[in-house]
Amino acid sequence: MSITRQASVDSIFDGDTFRATVENWQPVIGERMPVRIASIDTPELRSRCDTEVEREREKALARKAKQFAVAALRGAERIELRQIERGSFFRLVAEVYVDGESLGDKLLEAGLAMPYEEGGSWCGR
Repeated sequence: MSITRQASVDSIFDGDTFRATVENWQPVIGERMPVRIASIDTPELRSRCDTEVEREREKALARKAKQFAVAALRGAERIELRQIERGSFFRLVAEVYVDGESLGDKLLEAGLAMPYEEGGSWCGR
């Protein structure tokens, strides 16, 4: 769906996933919906890397990515969801814009995200 929707953020899970209430959607489908930022992958707080060193490195990057997302989303005057699709785990997958700028692009530029790749991993990076 290519319609742009405004949203308010309810909670933030990690750098690329948060819950939002989507304006003008019925509560059963638009209230506290999990949203994943399209086309990017941020480090995981629950790292599955093989070594303790890799796990701790990924967790530290995940905390930075989450802090970045929190600052951007909480500080935004306007949050837009664009190119909304249904993803796994009943999530919405969308391009997320904060005050007209792509949050995904900002995370990539900050080195806190990589382009999404099925089976991709932050281990060994």
